[in-house]
Amino acid sequence: MTEAAYKLLAWFSPAMPIGAYSYSHGLEYAIEAGLVTDAPTLRAYVETALCHGTGQLDASLLCAAYRASCEGCQLADIVTLAAALRGTSELALESAAQGRALLTLLRQAWPASPLDALAALCREQEVEPAHAVTVGVACAAHGLPLQPCVVAFLHGFAANLISAGVRLVPLGQTDGQRLTAALEDTIQGVAADALAAPLGDLGTASPMIDLCAIAHETQYTRLFRS
Repeated sequence: MTEAAYKLLAWFSPAMPIGAYSYSHGLEYAIEAGLVTDAPTLRAYVETALCHGTGQLDASLLCAAYRASCEGCQLADIVTLAAALRGTSELALESAAQGRALLTLLRQAWPASPLDALAALCREQEVEPAHAVTVGVACAAHGLPLQPCVVAFLHGFAANLISAGVRLVPLGQTDGQRLTAALEDTIQGVAADALAAPLGDLGTASPMIDLCAIAHETQYTRLFRS
């Protein structure tokens, strides 16, 4: 196993204690509202998030942060942009909380001076580091190749949503693995697009997911934070 593969397996493992399991990305409300009821509709939800929502947005931000860190450019604009480009406060919390937790963990377990610089920059700007930005800086700081980093990040994002769906719909574990396998080409495609996309193309087109995230906080009972 290469050093890069080892780090990616560790950083995107479900055992990484950054709280990813506590977010459903609006899925909990979508299931209560009858928008997601089975494996096909769960796949549609996750594909929408990957291709038109947070998945493609964060993959592009990861690439931008990685390149800025490698080239010694100023990360300030990317940090600010990543914090601002969220459709709802719930989705902003999901990104910021995971980004802060990951940055804290990496500085302790896999230290590197660019991670310290990112923490200082976020304190100076009084913003939380977006999850994707933290990942981009960390991967660049440790010399990991960009393409597999983006794929690993997107796989972790999709896997968390599938895991939430398996528990909430509910579905069987085999259904969850079928969905993971079925999304491989989608994830590879989103990663390829992110590697080629300029910052000017950033944006999302998943209003229903945003509405589900907003409505989530009004549910009578809930297991997740978003």
